[in-house]
Formats: sequence, C-alpha cells, structure tokens
Amino acid sequence: MMETNLATRLKAKAQELGFDDCRIASATRPESIDRFEQWLEKGHHATMAWLERGTAKRSDPSLILPNIRSVITLCVSYHHPESPPSRAPVPIARYAQHEDYHDVLKNPLKTLAEYLDASAAEPDARSLWYVDTGPILERDAAQRSGLGFIGKHNNLIHTKLGNWTLLSEILTTVALEPDTPTKNHCGKCQACLDACPTQALVGPFELDSRLCISYWTIENKGPIPEALRPSIGGHAFGCDDCLAVCPWNRFAKEGALMRQAFREDLARPRLNEWLTLDDTTFRKRFRGTPLFRTKRRGILRNVAVALGNTGSLEDRAALEKASRDDDPLVAEHATWGLARLEERRSQGEISSASSSAG
Repeated sequence: MMETNLATRLKAKAQELGFDDCRIASATRPESIDRFEQWLEKGHHATMAWLERGTAKRSDPSLILPNIRSVITLCVSYHHPESPPSRAPVPIARYAQHEDYHDVLKNPLKTLAEYLDASAAEPDARSLWYVDTGPILERDAAQRSGLGFIGKHNNLIHTKLGNWTLLSEILTTVALEPDTPTKNHCGKCQACLDACPTQALVGPFELDSRLCISYWTIENKGPIPEALRPSIGGHAFGCDDCLAVCPWNRFAKEGALMRQAFREDLARPRLNEWLTLDDTTFRKRFRGTPLFRTKRRGILRNVAVALGNTGSLEDRAALEKASRDDDPLVAEHATWGLARLEERRSQGEISSASSSAG
C-alpha cells in the first residue's frame, strides 16, 4: 500500500532539515544502467576501478536493500553569492569552496531516514541513506524522481536551482507514491560541450574521464600528463567550466545547508602561498574539506601546473622552492611550472608587473 500522506510529511521534514528539494522514485532498474556499462567498457572511467565494482547492485537496488520499495532523492544548492560570478574561471571548484559536503549532509540525512522509519506503518521498515558513497546511479534516480534532468554535461540540472547542486539518497522498504520523472530540457544547447577546455565531453551525455580536468586534479594520484598540462589552465582542484555556462544557472539560489559551510579562503585562494605548506600546515588548513582527500602532494602538484599556466613572475620564488620539494611528484610539476612560466614570459604573455591570479 502506498503511503501518500507520509510522502507529503517526509518532504516537509526534508525542507525543515535544510534540503532544497526532495522527491521520490520507485525502486526499479535504472534506465541508464546499459549506458553506464558501455561507458565502463570504453574505459572512460580511467583508473577509477571502484566504479567497476558493484555494477550488479547499481543495476538491482534490492541487492543493496532487500525488499526495497522506494528511493528518496534529495538535493542541496551550493551556489553562494560571495563566490566569483558563475561564468568566471575559478581555481577551486565551487562545491569544494565549502566544508566537506559528506560531513554537512550526514546528520540531516540520518535524521530524515530515522523519521521515515519511525513514521511508517510497517513495524519493520528499514531505510539506508547515502551521500555519494553507495553503488547507486544517483543522477538516474534523481531524474526518475523529478528532481531534475541529466544535462549533456552528465550532471543533474534542477529547473529551479540550476546545476550547482549536490545529491543524496535514502533507499527504503516503505512504499511511497513516486513523483513524475523530469524530461530533458537541453534542447539544441551544447554550451557545456563547447566550454570544456580538454574536449572531455566527447559527445552529448558522454564524458571521457581520461581527458577531464576534474579527474586529473582530484582522482588521479600520479603525474598529470605533460601534453595535457597547458589545458589545465588555472584549475587547482576540479573544474566547473561545463557547469558554469549552463543557462539554467540563471535560477541558481543559495541553499540553507551549504551556506553555513562556505569557506572564503577557498573561494579566493592565494595559490602561491599553498606551495609553502608543509604536511602539518596542509592538514591544519584543509582537514574537513574536499581538498584533504587529494593530500598535500596532489594539491601542490595541481597548484604548480596552475601557476605555470596562469601565474605571474611573482610566483617564481614559490615555484622554485617547490621544485626542491622532498616529494618527487611536487618537485617535477613545479619544475614544469617554472619552465611554463618562462615560456609565457618569453612570448610576452606576462611581465614582472603581472599580479598573481592565485
């Protein structure tokens, strides 16, 4: 039996807890599972082997939660008025200009799941919550629930919030009335494909991670290929370029939950200063943020490339210091950054009067 009234109360509770939207989907086989498996077969997931694991569970959510009946999808906006303008290039991806969203969302999600179980008619109701951690095709579920639609850049677009959103889910054995799925509204627009600096969007709705700046600056643990480094531009952690040009962002609004987690120092960072951080100061500054998972060596690697591409001669001293770093990964990328800086100087792109973009 569908619990229609409970669905209404659940959505009101989600709003009370700070979520910007809450919708419900039936626990059916994801519509995009075949495309996902083809994507894996093409190797477009690069070295992210963990995506290959749990494919069966992604296809059949009952393998995650026996007797599952519904999937509750939720989103929060991380748009912030103090962040640089939507189309402005930023060194740190906008979602990472906040405390770690996993930590921000876990307590509200846990509370909502407990509320659902306690309010259900079934005495043995069980619900599991996830924040980007389970074997779930979350954008597929979000689209089926009416939360938004998957854009050509492969991210979810909320028609009232744009694409500056973070997703989470609650899988439950409670049967709730599903909402109407959202149709795709991209039309002929391909601004996101045109904006990608590395042409990682090899087609509409198809991302090749092997070319993606976010992959190379976040997921990749080793060196960034030299041929790709100039295209990294000033990106030091992630890339928003395909998201920033989406016309649906004209509806972007600040979200209640992420507002309190905003970090001004990450929105307008001094990148050359980051090259001076030792492991202790790195941990102190970035613990509890998305940047922490990339570790010191990953961040300094990225910063060295970003400053080589977009910095000024004022950044030379910091790069020289980093070129002598004890970590070979940092030292090699800083050496490249110095050479790139000199190349840009010799071509007249920068002068000693240029100010650092960091």
